[in-house]
Amino acid sequence: MAKPFFRLQKFLRRTQFLLFFLTAAYLMTGSLPTPSCASCGAAGFTTRGRPPLAPRPPGRRRRARDSLAFPKPEPHCLDPSLPDLILPPTGTYLGCFRDEGQERTLKGVVFYDLRKMTVTHCQDACAERSYVYAGLEAGADCYCGNRLPALRVGLKECNQECKGEKGTVCGAVDRLSVYRVDALLSSSRKRRTATYRGCFRLPENVTQTFPTSLVEANVTVEMCSGFCSQKEFPLAVLRGWECYCAYPTPQFNLRDAVDSSLCGQVPEAQRLAGYCEVYQTPVQDTRCTDRRFLPNKSKVFVALSSFPGAGNTWARHLIEHATGFYTGSYYFDGTLYNKGFKGEKDHWRSRRTICVKTHESGKREIEMFDSAILLIRNPYRSLVAEFNRKCAGHLGYAPDRNWKSKEWPDFVNSYASWWSSHVLDWLKYGKRLLVVHYEELRRSLVPTLREMVAFLNVSVSEERLLCVENNKEGSFRRRGRHPQDPEPFTPEMKDLINGYIRTVDQALRDHNWAGLPREYVPR
Repeated sequence: MAKPFFRLQKFLRRTQFLLFFLTAAYLMTGSLPTPSCASCGAAGFTTRGRPPLAPRPPGRRRRARDSLAFPKPEPHCLDPSLPDLILPPTGTYLGCFRDEGQERTLKGVVFYDLRKMTVTHCQDACAERSYVYAGLEAGADCYCGNRLPALRVGLKECNQECKGEKGTVCGAVDRLSVYRVDALLSSSRKRRTATYRGCFRLPENVTQTFPTSLVEANVTVEMCSGFCSQKEFPLAVLRGWECYCAYPTPQFNLRDAVDSSLCGQVPEAQRLAGYCEVYQTPVQDTRCTDRRFLPNKSKVFVALSSFPGAGNTWARHLIEHATGFYTGSYYFDGTLYNKGFKGEKDHWRSRRTICVKTHESGKREIEMFDSAILLIRNPYRSLVAEFNRKCAGHLGYAPDRNWKSKEWPDFVNSYASWWSSHVLDWLKYGKRLLVVHYEELRRSLVPTLREMVAFLNVSVSEERLLCVENNKEGSFRRRGRHPQDPEPFTPEMKDLINGYIRTVDQALRDHNWAGLPREYVPR
């Protein structure tokens, strides 16, 4: 009888150790699901450095993640002996091209999709933006442009399978599978058109300011925009029957618009008067799209800290394009990685990024950083933005049912105090701070961004800052109608939030910073 008992005891002991090691390995991978807000259910709430339902004392907040972390995907290569590649029915396949070095040929628009990238998806995206060529690299990267890469290589060197379409080729490491998509331009239902920027005075030296021109009788906005798009210029300038292509420059920065009626004259009168109409073409200003990791580990560990919903992702977009270096994140968000934030996958303490996004507060979390840009936004706006993100993602709006349910008041009661404690903790424990107000960044982008870049100890040209200003929105503005009531805050909510506004305003002044902007003042 003792022998079976001994065997059972031995089996249970081994099972216990096996379960222990499996649990430890599971935790170390960071694959545990983020706990969801109990009241959100099907609305899809996810936590992001969130506070608990009851406010915790400073310094006790735990780290959370934006979304589930997933392991770095291994390249899936196609068998090079395959006689024929499976090509999609759209576009014209031009071959495999080398794509090495810092200066890319196809750099008009760049985006990634680790799981769903297909040839058709990339072609449609480039055609929608009026590009001629679409290139796919490393199975998940899509590049657009109007100039064909110069170095063609053998077809077998593009042997990596698309992440979202088995059997199709999406380049390889430093290799582009390139398609010509101009035939799709006319059929693209979502094709973007030129956007009117305003009426402006012509610069003194037109030839020097506008490097490319087209003179044609009865020239139209569409003709001029198409001509400049093909040349990869972000601005199309019309003066009578003259079409010019340009970049924003210190001599032509698009900040001093005049009355549009001055550009509404007949072509000859408009030409003699010295005014021009300016349109934004569908192509991207490529002077500030190149980004990379820091060549050497940063000696100064910088945080980009904010309360959720305060515009941290947008600020990262501006900083990356202004400095040319990726930003990192204390969390991991696959959606943002797919939008081009390659630093999202890098370990947050690698020091290979120019700064690190965080929503954390508390003494321990703050003192890990040598310095920080503290981004503050009106709490009324921040709370609405974060509620939208939790219910509908980065670019969506929470549906009416969420605003009208108990979720919204519970969210305000829980998060309003966090908005205050987040600022107070960083003022108290931060070693070296630059306080930036989101509203000031929107209102006066170039001067404020210049100050942020200087704080990061990076030298940037004025042309690059103007490029960022010309592409300031990126892909981070919510589109569509606002489904919720324009005033979702009850009088009780306002009393709560206004008290926190007064507290933060006084704390900023006590630390020799300017108080909160006047628009924060209790309403």
